[in-house]
Amino acid sequence: MTDKRNITGIILAGGKSSRMGTDKGFLMLNDKSFIQHSIDALKPLVSEIIIVSNNPDYDTFGLNRINDSIENAGPLAGIYSGLEESKTDYNLVLSCDIPLINSDILKQLILVIDNVSEVIQIESNNRKMPLIALYKKSCITTFKNLLNQGKRKLQFAVNQCCVKSVSINENEDLFTTNVNTKDELKQLKACN
Repeated sequence: MTDKRNITGIILAGGKSSRMGTDKGFLMLNDKSFIQHSIDALKPLVSEIIIVSNNPDYDTFGLNRINDSIENAGPLAGIYSGLEESKTDYNLVLSCDIPLINSDILKQLILVIDNVSEVIQIESNNRKMPLIALYKKSCITTFKNLLNQGKRKLQFAVNQCCVKSVSINENEDLFTTNVNTKDELKQLKACN
């Protein structure tokens, strides 16, 4: 397995949260904020964690928080900003709205690192998940070019790279649930 000294964790917490109406990273589940769940999942696997968000409230976590270098350009710009700041070849990227994520799911991405794949993403419920993925720093050039051309679709950007998907077991699908609305949060709390 790749040494954690060569992996940075990047948490994207810069979304507008328009459907939720509040910053998703600070929502609570099981007495912990969503972003704390992400931090806990990443910590055993990485040497540093970067939070990409323009919200200074995230400074309370004592981690390296950076602003989006290109504002209002979605998760692609967030990943680009994180890769720009990262000092390692490999980067585990998570959005902050996946509160059930755990280290075991993320470890599956690290175990399949090879010499060709630039992006290794989780596949859950037959859906590719570029916001639970491992990105090589070398993606930065492709992402910058696309952003400069005004292209912001993350899946399109990922498909410009050499990409591999890791299918997780059906019983692990719950751990990749992302929460975008108050109803989804209510359902998740009812199950936990």
